[in-house]
Amino acid sequence: MKPVLSALVLAGASLLVTSPLTANEPTAADKQEQAAASQLMIQDWAVEWGGRPRDPFVAPDGHIWFCGQAGNYIAKLDPKSGEMTRYEIPESTHPHNLIVDADGMVWMAGNRDGYIGKFDPATGKTERFDMPEGVKDPHTLVFDAKGDIWFTAQHSNVAGKLEIATGKVSVVKMDTENSRPYGIKIAPNGDVWVALLGADRLVKLAAADLAKTEFPMPRAEIRTRRLEIDSKGQIWYLDYRGGKIGRYQPDADKFDEWNMPNGKSSLPYGTAIDSQDRIWIAETGVMPNQMVGFDTKTQQVISTTPVEAGGSVRHMYFDPQRDQFWFGIDTGFVAVGNVPK
Repeated sequence: MKPVLSALVLAGASLLVTSPLTANEPTAADKQEQAAASQLMIQDWAVEWGGRPRDPFVAPDGHIWFCGQAGNYIAKLDPKSGEMTRYEIPESTHPHNLIVDADGMVWMAGNRDGYIGKFDPATGKTERFDMPEGVKDPHTLVFDAKGDIWFTAQHSNVAGKLEIATGKVSVVKMDTENSRPYGIKIAPNGDVWVALLGADRLVKLAAADLAKTEFPMPRAEIRTRRLEIDSKGQIWYLDYRGGKIGRYQPDADKFDEWNMPNGKSSLPYGTAIDSQDRIWIAETGVMPNQMVGFDTKTQQVISTTPVEAGGSVRHMYFDPQRDQFWFGIDTGFVAVGNVPK
């Protein structure tokens, strides 16, 4: 399958409503150098089975695993040859997300059948880890430093942990009814942070005992799908409803926010943070989606790139070994963004 490349750059545009003037205007050569340094290249592969391919993840051997949520399958991409292999999974699974462990085992969120599955590529068999009673829709998965899995279950209103060694599943319910736990990330200190799509809160879970703390956000109308955590432990969230990127500093208990380039029309969704603490954000309210690069150190947009394949980008995964982030596109593509140096 022949990949498609696209790139477009808008360097130095600030997310702030107003920005101070610089003392020295950059020369044309400076601008050209800045643009080259900020260029994002996107490469995509068409998935012949459709079925809303999403949430690609890089395995230890370099292959890319992804799930077909609507098509009820998982698949593997060889990014060098473009060859794809489809694997059948139990009926009614409809995986919403998957991650791959150090042994190459594929873990998937059985979104319509209330379980987390461990898929062995060598045997093609899936081992089930069923959710507790009342938890029906595991949503997003993430590994902690020990290799255990933390997850959200949006419509069950819980977040939880699967201990790999024992198979034990523990969950904690959110304080606000219908708060819809969505994105989930692990901080450098091991704390687990959860984004709520149905409430104006950020949630922190203690790694040791799942003790929960909810942090009210600065505006009651904030609704967050995804979040990222930088190397300093600062929480960066995307207000899907308001079209803003926000920062929460836990040590200072302080919030700051900036407008996305397309404001309330942006509908920021999929995100990834790279090794330089730059966040890549899919604006899904515009078509084609715009991939926005945001430098957390300067609080500036460093690039905007159209996702030419069309469709929405819901989730992204950063591969630190190759400086790439991977994502699926609703119209039937798996894609990679090669981040600027």
